[in-house]
Amino acid sequence: MKKTNFLLCLAAIAIAGMGFIRYSTPAATIGTNIGNQAPELKFKSPDDKEFALSGYKGKLVLLDFWASWCGPCRMENPNVLAAYKQYHNAKFSDASGFEIYSVSLDRDKASWKNAIAADKLDWPCHVSDLKYWQSEAGQLYGINSIPMNFLIDKNGIIIAKGLRGQDLFNELEKHVKKN
Repeated sequence: MKKTNFLLCLAAIAIAGMGFIRYSTPAATIGTNIGNQAPELKFKSPDDKEFALSGYKGKLVLLDFWASWCGPCRMENPNVLAAYKQYHNAKFSDASGFEIYSVSLDRDKASWKNAIAADKLDWPCHVSDLKYWQSEAGQLYGINSIPMNFLIDKNGIIIAKGLRGQDLFNELEKHVKKN
């Protein structure tokens, strides 16, 4: 019996070596940890335009959670804006561009719109369900404090999170195409 099992194992190894057996890598687990497939989001902008996170496949995406009433968020917004301006049109070695998918945990549409204008957050994708801490996006991503963000690669995989200030620039710079 042992000899038969041994011969079967050898045969399987030989067949695998000839390429008859194919192994596929499993799909990434959907979740909010680094290495996970980012959960899909689809919400409306202040102008009722719907944006899906998956609509940015192929690009690096900063999924940014914030709110107009959040002092630390508003203090971080200049860094996020500067990163957008510096990297939006950059050439990347592993993505076709950089976008921001901005999720507000506001509950008042006017305050949200005013903060976008006041902070000059000029990227196109700003979304919210105006449910404050009960935000569906916030709950899906386990958000319990803001600002919070996730950097997502061209395949929708989370590659970094909680990037603030210079850390955001340092992480984005890793992906810029070197001449």
